[in-house]
Amino acid sequence: MRPTLRSVATSRLTPEEVAILRALFDAAWANKGGEFSDDDWRSATGGTHILAEVDGRIASHASVVVRTLETGAHALLTGYVEAVATWPELQGRGYASDVMGAVASVIDRGELGALDTGIRSFYERLGWERWRGPTAVRTERGVIRTPEEDGLVMIRRTPSTPSGLDLDAPITCDWRPGDVW
Repeated sequence: MRPTLRSVATSRLTPEEVAILRALFDAAWANKGGEFSDDDWRSATGGTHILAEVDGRIASHASVVVRTLETGAHALLTGYVEAVATWPELQGRGYASDVMGAVASVIDRGELGALDTGIRSFYERLGWERWRGPTAVRTERGVIRTPEEDGLVMIRRTPSTPSGLDLDAPITCDWRPGDVW
């Protein structure tokens, strides 16, 4: 059964939907041996949420928040993807792929799409590319390298992505609490 896809701004999520999403993230991250923190939630808010619903139940989610990534002479308005998750018992049915298909239309409004993941093969089959260059974060104290993120950042080109984007060049993100990438 194909899900119904719905796009909603964070400010339009109901308290019940927020509670369901937090439970979804907790279940999905626990299934991967991790934890979805309050900082992770804050990083996933303030933008557009794509919800895949099956029989009226949220089955899968991704959000897109606006960030600025810099590489070379480019400061790129970026649709940054956060909190891609499917309930563990519903995984493997294509719901996350459906959500990421809808994410593409949101990302295409900017100059670039980006995300950070350890599951590259899933995103590569959807047309995402691995950023091969070194990563860093821009802070009040200057640019600080994030070598633990090297090879985990992926990008999706949009119709507005500058030609000649060098995937081997250094790339920086704006600072935020928690995981900066």
